[in-house]
Amino acid sequence: MTDWFQCAGEKEQEMIAIRRHLHQYPERSFQEKQTHAYILERLKHLDFTIRERVGHNGIVATIGDTEQGPTIALRADFDALPIEDMKDVPYRSKIPGVMHACGHDGHTAILLTVAELLHEHQDQLKGAVVLIFQYGEEEMPGGAQGMIADNALAGVDKVYGNHLWSGYPTGTIHTRPGAMMAQPDEFNITIYGKGGHGAKPHETIDSIVILAEFILSTQKIVSRTLDPVKQAVISFGKIEAGDADNVIPDTAQCRGTVRTFDPSVQQHIRTKLEKLLQGLAVANDITYDLDYVNGYLPVYNHEASAEIVKTAANTLNFRYHDSDLMMIGEDFSYYLHALPGAFFFTGCGNPEKATDWPHHSPHFDIDESAMKYTVSTFMKILELEGVL
Repeated sequence: MTDWFQCAGEKEQEMIAIRRHLHQYPERSFQEKQTHAYILERLKHLDFTIRERVGHNGIVATIGDTEQGPTIALRADFDALPIEDMKDVPYRSKIPGVMHACGHDGHTAILLTVAELLHEHQDQLKGAVVLIFQYGEEEMPGGAQGMIADNALAGVDKVYGNHLWSGYPTGTIHTRPGAMMAQPDEFNITIYGKGGHGAKPHETIDSIVILAEFILSTQKIVSRTLDPVKQAVISFGKIEAGDADNVIPDTAQCRGTVRTFDPSVQQHIRTKLEKLLQGLAVANDITYDLDYVNGYLPVYNHEASAEIVKTAANTLNFRYHDSDLMMIGEDFSYYLHALPGAFFFTGCGNPEKATDWPHHSPHFDIDESAMKYTVSTFMKILELEGVL
């Protein structure tokens, strides 16, 4: 039986070099031209059948015989975020205002290393492996739906994905059956009042005060209208109004997010937001716009596949833990909506290496030694699924 952790360790330095190259040249969602070309260059000398520009900017690489046994897909994302890299490291981003602040560079380095191992051990294949390199995960509508629509999952039996996670200790493996990550909806609200002089508020309809009333009222939706055992979050990330201290503006705007696992809870919150605005409109003679955008589906792991991940980690003598239920979103959910499979986290947080910063922080980094744990877990999953 192949020692996949040893195999991954032997490729660790090359994998780190790949990750650091990608980290220095990040590209935002749906703009990943050079990253796409780099992945193709790394794959072209391997024995894969390659489809490029899948969906929009995705790559699907297949090795093995789909008729010989099961076909398992593994996915990595490769887009970056509009964040200025503030780390003082040699591999700091060279692209102003763009940064791999979520670990997608590591995900891509991991899957390229899996590709090399599959190429080197293709004589052991009893089925086929499909590697999905996905663009645009960070920005809705995401890349998963486009790739699925363009047959990225054609002939695939199950699908697995991974995320390096700075909130978990380096090398630990985490997953859970059923709900794991939430649906991240977005909303944008504009209140239309009547502006005027700050010294004469009685002659105005104060859009700022009404928006403040709305924001405070929404905090009762979760705490007082939902069953306490149901999980939900309503958060505001942006408020904008006015240009001067002595002018009450005509309009006030806010943007925020709703996070849920249950479609009925999501609909309940959306209805309550609308009713709050309707009530404020009647009481204050305002009008409003509500733009509510449904986010990615919640991530629901299939029980048998989550058990495969757990068995893989335990067989490799890694530290396995059940994952926390998280309110973050991931468009890997669409793959799991189409096929059985599971998503799991690999811990990459290490305070001694300053890799415990939160995701999307300008100081975010990964403990690169964590990548070999994902590589070997992926390979062990393929083994347990009967592909190797």
